[in-house]
Amino acid sequence: MTSGVPARDRGGDRAPVLLLSDTRSRPITPGVAVLRMETTSSREGTFDGAWWPRSRDVASQLPLLIDALVDRLGPVARVGLDASAWDDAPRHLMVGGRTVRIDWSAVGDGTMIVTRGHHDHFSFLVIPPLATPAAAHAAMTMAVQDGNYASAEQILRDTGIAPAPPV
Repeated sequence: MTSGVPARDRGGDRAPVLLLSDTRSRPITPGVAVLRMETTSSREGTFDGAWWPRSRDVASQLPLLIDALVDRLGPVARVGLDASAWDDAPRHLMVGGRTVRIDWSAVGDGTMIVTRGHHDHFSFLVIPPLATPAAAHAAMTMAVQDGNYASAEQILRDTGIAPAPPV
């Protein structure tokens, strides 16, 4: 069953993130996130979810996702992001009256790690904002497929979002 859970609207022209449990029956548009609901200690596959932010502005995009995740998972303590995917790199963001720490890396791999406590981590594929809807849908579907062990780079290449490496 697919359920869409919109995060609280934070005002302005920023629409809430729609958090889906799968990619089958709802259109995939910028601002959508998909989270596999099987949150067991033996997760199968590389990714627990995928997110397609509307822009490279982390201060406007990440709080909307965190709101949606908090509604489903509880408090988020920190987020690990790839610095090359965003226009700025704040160390912390205030979300829902709580400070969320942001850890930055320069790996260029299209991933995000969300931490909810000391040992509970969720790995997300991050779809570049300029991806086409069809490619984003394909990448999100592939990322949350049970048993998927493809890297973010491979998924983005296979779906035409990222170019293949030169030969």
